Amino acid sequence: MFSKNHHKTILTALLIFVTTWGFTQHKYEWEHRIRKAQFPDEALQLISEKLQDAKRVKFYKETDSTKVSYEAKFKKDRLHYSIEFDENGVLEDVEILIKPVDIPDDSYTKMTNYLGNSFKKYRIRRMQQHYSVGKEGVEKTLRNAFQNLMLPSIKYELIVAGRKDDGYEQFEILFDAEGNVEKIRKSLPPNYDHVLY
Repeated sequence: MFSKNHHKTILTALLIFVTTWGFTQHKYEWEHRIRKAQFPDEALQLISEKLQDAKRVKFYKETDSTKVSYEAKFKKDRLHYSIEFDENGVLEDVEILIKPVDIPDDSYTKMTNYLGNSFKKYRIRRMQQHYSVGKEGVEKTLRNAFQNLMLPSIKYELIVAGRKDDGYEQFEILFDAEGNVEKIRKSLPPNYDHVLY
């Protein structure tokens, strides 16, 4: 029979494993192109006005390790948009592709300091300005995003190839408007299946 202390040791080790496993989230992503007819009707109705005069309009279904979502990607007024919906066609967020110059200097400095301290070397692969549907609701979120407003509620999502001791890995890092880290997770290179219909 095991002693009580042995049971406590096993329980502690198990808790550490579960906690560590839960903290190092991985993102497995599979995105494939779909027809407009396969996109949720509610989502299409919501963005139909935004798609007028848009270029390179493409629709995707995305499956990752936690959920299924739908995404409309297009270029409008020289900006590249990505609008994401859940599997029921409910708006989740709007993202705009950006460059470092689009981020306030103080915020960007804080981000690069974090990256410099976290990795031996790093390369930013993609940057997006992120408008989430929160207290402001769907209509206001869309309006804010399409006016490209700099608000305290916006986030910045960076895809970063970072080198630690065991080589390069890819990370998805979410920063708040001031450049503070909110979330980081390993992101395996997505399996994009761009099938043209």
